[in-house]
Amino acid sequence: MSTTTRRRATFAVAALTSALALAACESQGEPSSGSSVVGGGAVENAKVAFLMPDLASTRYELQDKPLFEAKMKELCPSCTVIYQNADSDASKQQQQANSALAQGAKVLVIDPVDSAGVASTVQAAQSQGAKVIAYDRPSTQAKADFYVSFDNEKIGNLIATSLVEQLKKTNAQGGILEINGSPTDAAAGLIKKGVHSSVDTSGFTLLAEYDTPNWQPAKAQEWTAGQITRFGSQIVGVVAANDGTGGGAIAAFKAAGTKVPPVTGNDAELAAAQRIISGDQFNTISKPIKIVAEAAAESAYSMLQGKAPESKATVFDTPAELFVPEVVTKENIKKVLFDSGIMKASQACTGAYAAGCTELGIK
Repeated sequence: MSTTTRRRATFAVAALTSALALAACESQGEPSSGSSVVGGGAVENAKVAFLMPDLASTRYELQDKPLFEAKMKELCPSCTVIYQNADSDASKQQQQANSALAQGAKVLVIDPVDSAGVASTVQAAQSQGAKVIAYDRPSTQAKADFYVSFDNEKIGNLIATSLVEQLKKTNAQGGILEINGSPTDAAAGLIKKGVHSSVDTSGFTLLAEYDTPNWQPAKAQEWTAGQITRFGSQIVGVVAANDGTGGGAIAAFKAAGTKVPPVTGNDAELAAAQRIISGDQFNTISKPIKIVAEAAAESAYSMLQGKAPESKATVFDTPAELFVPEVVTKENIKKVLFDSGIMKASQACTGAYAAGCTELGIK
């Protein structure tokens, strides 16, 4: 081999070695948008599952789903969101999660029907290299990779404290009913804990309390009807854990032909806003779904890139991001829900609610 040939061969080897070294360095650096994903592959065309728990709360279909999908589309135009709603069936939700994994979902964003029972789903996903974000309701028996929610214990404390203050303001004499959420929902358990932190020290008697199966308004109505028969005028207030159960309680009082006492809620659903405007419901909680839906999408996108979302709290040993909600009553509903743009007057101020909106300056 000539000297010139040897030099060319040496140069070629050196160039190839440099290129391989550069590629190795790049593969160990920060993943770029569209280049890396959980378990390898490309963010482009990645799949994320968004698995919601029930249809009893209208928020999941009307707010959570479209808001999450819109944010994911903004962050990753080529990504696919696999949406499913379990309709309060834990087994169905497990099947939906398995189906999403089989379709190649790399991140599961799941609002569990059963906070303990979801453990097998969490473990199955993680064993396949997928990440799990617990959404709104935590996973209690298996550690998810991240948890995004409003502060549920704070929600319980806020709605109960608001009610107690109102009862004291009006010199009410009697006791309180407590309608909790689903016994299989750990978030409901946190709300319940927050409610008790206020009610137990309020000076008002807790007449009775009920854990509502699957948050079903009809079940809450049925139970409340029984308590009206049992306690009658002794009931001066009802702490209901969400707007659906609160609406069920209100329906029970109306069906009994008795005065509706102050009743709480949570979620700021349209029907609840209308009940507050008309005076049927005392309060609700404004927790703009846009905040948590977009935070979940951002967390999922971070995971697709191989990054851990920023943790600001810990719930059930899971890194979490919790947001603080706001109580809504007749006094501030215009400002909190309508002036802010969260809700439109054209949606709420219809038919029988038009006069109430005019009275409150909602237009």
